[in-house]
Amino acid sequence: MKHSVEEITLKNGAKGLLIDVPNASVMATRIQFRAGMMYAKNHDVYELPHLVEHLAFGANAKYKDEQEFEAEFTKNGAYHNAWTSDVSVCYETECADFEWDRIMELQKVSIAEPRFNEEELKSEKANVRSELTGYMNDYYRLLWPRVQQAVGEDILDLPERLKTISNIELKDIREHYRRTHTAKNMMFIIAGKIHGRKHKIIRELESWPLKEGEKFEIPLADLHSSEAVSIRRKDASNITFGFSLVTPRHLDTKEVYAMNCLNHILNGTMNSRIFGKARKRGLVYGMGSATNSNAHSTYWDFEGEVNEENAEELFLLIQHELMEALNGEVSDKDFEAAKQYALGRFQMGAQTVGQIADYYAENYFTNEEVEKYDNVPNLIKDIDKSKMIELAREFAGSGIKGFVTVSSVEKAVISSLETKLNF
Repeated sequence: MKHSVEEITLKNGAKGLLIDVPNASVMATRIQFRAGMMYAKNHDVYELPHLVEHLAFGANAKYKDEQEFEAEFTKNGAYHNAWTSDVSVCYETECADFEWDRIMELQKVSIAEPRFNEEELKSEKANVRSELTGYMNDYYRLLWPRVQQAVGEDILDLPERLKTISNIELKDIREHYRRTHTAKNMMFIIAGKIHGRKHKIIRELESWPLKEGEKFEIPLADLHSSEAVSIRRKDASNITFGFSLVTPRHLDTKEVYAMNCLNHILNGTMNSRIFGKARKRGLVYGMGSATNSNAHSTYWDFEGEVNEENAEELFLLIQHELMEALNGEVSDKDFEAAKQYALGRFQMGAQTVGQIADYYAENYFTNEEVEKYDNVPNLIKDIDKSKMIELAREFAGSGIKGFVTVSSVEKAVISSLETKLNF
């Protein structure tokens, strides 16, 4: 969808993007605060930001409880959601264009004028406990926080997070909200029909009754390598694995697209060099890899599930194909095919207003960078194969690696698999 982007800073210090999508029938908003788990006052109340997020759609200055607010918000089909990460608490909405101003007013009272109370806190503590308990059965959700811990990030894993819920009191909720939900710590993205409404939108956002506060920095972790971590589950019928190679710097958009090309060559399709060959040999039903860049570091992540009897052969294949790539053994044909695939995915990536908002949010909220969507085809076309190989070597040579599995097998088996990943 055709669109234009303008970055603005409000009088109150909030900062964001207005994305004009001519003739759009939908308005999408993303309101973010650096208020995630990293900013809980201590690890004893680590789940505090998650609870603040859950309570945001509860009682507020105009509505007595979540049910009353929900009924008003959704009466014309509007949608809202929120999520919490290590860094962010983010509130999302999408609504029909004809009611954009009504929905923005409701966002104002829910985000800027909450009325936290004991009854809703009790309910949401139970809901968050249920949510995290459910995640305990998702082995990927179980292992990836352990990978982060393994390489030195100061976070808690799922079992540890569950234990903190009972420690959280209403005073903690109010303190965390007051400290983090401030104007200078707020970033926003509003996408839809902006033309002719820009000044009204700005006036509305500047009217939010938020304290000025401060813009929080994203903490810098002391990253390092570690031994393999084995999470034992007696009922696990195979080995679910995840491992990361980490470089201690942020990658720009062009570099991320270069690594995406390599990930496609290695694991993108049934004819890829790791996943495709593993499928052909009957070693693994599914696996993949991805590159994720944050403010201070970038992870090259691999994950999959494999039966114990196939695990050694799979990991030898992974090691062999990665070494081939690191040695520059990537054909021009495979490289150009990966770039062509990326161009095709780009064409499919902004078909809705919400997709446009999400594209900009991914980089803007973490790194405050704006890479215009229309620039992406040129970025992809300009990717150089030698640069792609150079980036892969940077990850492999960083000395920062984490490897975690969930399985019922002995730790010695897992340690043996980890030794296959020497580059």
